[in-house]
Amino acid sequence: PITPSFVIRHSIPPSSRLPMPSKKSRPPAAPRTRLSIPEYAMALAHVASLRSEDPYRKVGAAALDFDNRVIGTAYNGLDAGYNPPPGFWDDREARQKFMLHAEVNLCSLFRRGEAKIVATTTMPCTACMQTLCAYGIREIYYQEIYEASDAPEIVELYGIKLEQVTDFPVSVVQT
Repeated sequence: PITPSFVIRHSIPPSSRLPMPSKKSRPPAAPRTRLSIPEYAMALAHVASLRSEDPYRKVGAAALDFDNRVIGTAYNGLDAGYNPPPGFWDDREARQKFMLHAEVNLCSLFRRGEAKIVATTTMPCTACMQTLCAYGIREIYYQEIYEASDAPEIVELYGIKLEQVTDFPVSVVQT
């Protein structure tokens, strides 16, 4: 083994040493200035929803990986590049079947098992919840309840966390 030929010692006078916190005591909690992970994901989903071309329901979604890094964001709308004919948006019932849901668009951005968290501005419909389950999502956060969805029953069966997030700070400055 190599042994050093010299040793450097730093001498700090006892009066200038900082007290070491004991393992039992913790420093006081700082004021909350940071979004929680669900709030962060929901804020991203909200921003994505602003891109939706649907005049009736704007839905956004965001996916985070197991390190809480953003995988992608998506929103509901028509297939990319499709230019609807005049009057297309007038009849909500007639055009609804052509809309691609935010969750489906989001899942096209990653492979199964890559995402842990998905946040959506509206609770996923039954078909979207089934898709999220198939992609291995473990936590799903939503803002608005979608009454026609069987999502709560599906997540209960598969042991997936489904939680409503209603409070998250989103400020938009309008000029």
